[in-house]
Amino acid sequence: MTATSERQTTGRSRGISYQQLLDTDTHPVPQCLREESAPYLGDHDVPVAYYTERRYHELEKQKLWAKVWQFACREEHIPEAGDTYVYDIADRSYLIVRDQEGVIRAYPNACLHRGRQLRDEAGRVKELRCSFHGFCWNLDGSLQQVPCQWDFPQIEQDRFHLPEVRVGTWAGFVFINPDLGCEPFEDFVGVLPAQFERWDLANRFVEVHVAKRIAANWKIAQEAFSEAFHVVATHPQLLPGIGDANSQYDVWGNVSRAITPNGTPSPHISWVPTEQEMFDSMVDRRLDEDPVLEVPDGMTARELSAKASREALRPTVGEAIDEFCDAELVDSLDYSLFPNFHPWGAFNRIVYRFRPNGDDHRSCIMECLYLSPFSGERPPPAPVHWLDFEQDWMEADELGSLARVFDQDSFNMPKVMTGLLSATKPGLTLGLYQESKLRQFYNQLEEYFARGEETPR
Repeated sequence: MTATSERQTTGRSRGISYQQLLDTDTHPVPQCLREESAPYLGDHDVPVAYYTERRYHELEKQKLWAKVWQFACREEHIPEAGDTYVYDIADRSYLIVRDQEGVIRAYPNACLHRGRQLRDEAGRVKELRCSFHGFCWNLDGSLQQVPCQWDFPQIEQDRFHLPEVRVGTWAGFVFINPDLGCEPFEDFVGVLPAQFERWDLANRFVEVHVAKRIAANWKIAQEAFSEAFHVVATHPQLLPGIGDANSQYDVWGNVSRAITPNGTPSPHISWVPTEQEMFDSMVDRRLDEDPVLEVPDGMTARELSAKASREALRPTVGEAIDEFCDAELVDSLDYSLFPNFHPWGAFNRIVYRFRPNGDDHRSCIMECLYLSPFSGERPPPAPVHWLDFEQDWMEADELGSLARVFDQDSFNMPKVMTGLLSATKPGLTLGLYQESKLRQFYNQLEEYFARGEETPR
């Protein structure tokens, strides 16, 4: 599925476009929301084998996870010297450490003696000591102690340093890359820092962190959160207040974006909802629930939602909250950094990460973090609330109403996995625009697959 320079010439859904909706905003709209980038990304099908066949999981381990920049943790997870964090991806484990000088380092999580993991879980330590035989390293990776050193004359102090992997940081996020010859992190993230310049994610804290195991390939789970095309069938209760088919999709290298407007009706419905009906839909109000707020005469659902958000954030953000437009407080600004990192823009607190469930290519882990602003001292990050396969997102009360939407999404995922295993059609057929984030992902993935040797077919 190779991208070309040919321009996309397809039509668009009826209804107000996102840029037209921005023209109605009550506050000045930042330039980052005015930018558009919708290149033609090809029209090829995506091979079903990418999801179902073990050989592609093995190829991802070799060509993707061992070679790509990937989100490992937040800096707040390791705030002090000696703090450690364990990051696992597929069958590999990495240890993130803040050393004595405050430098963030990352090592393969393996003792150089007989390979036992150096750390099983996060925590603060003074040294990195293997619990099997006691080999010990300083936080900067230098060798500290070899038990019965008389029996290891072959070990040279300077050559028994823990091997390091590359580390990059952006907006409080810590990324690692096991490939020492990789491109600079600053080049990899591309336009992301510029897009987020006015949204200071570094000065947020992890208020919520929920991780769920799902019986589907990790790409299936990720794709459910990369487009609004599924809303009409999967989340019909949202249609009165969401411009699903009027979403804007943008692609810039490793970065892609889906902006879904709220407080505007879906072009899929044939009736005109009231402003109250739009607002109720935005907050996912059910029939047996009282209205969260009543929309005053002369005010739109978008305006009320933005006003309520401003006032809720004012005690924490201060008067600076008045500098943000309605769109920044109301709309879904879903950015993605290849391959699996999804920070949302403005004051929508969501961050997603998707990864294989250990070494199993037919199950995955989906994580949702809420990054919230704070005043005063930074609160400690929330511990991970794990949900197993059979547990619903609704068991994570801290997610609020979003959990109900997640359960609707997750219901589809194992059934997609089963369907693909049963499919005789060899490929998935994607839309040219509404599924452009998926197309961008597979164009990038195939570039990684092709590095060094031919992609297996």
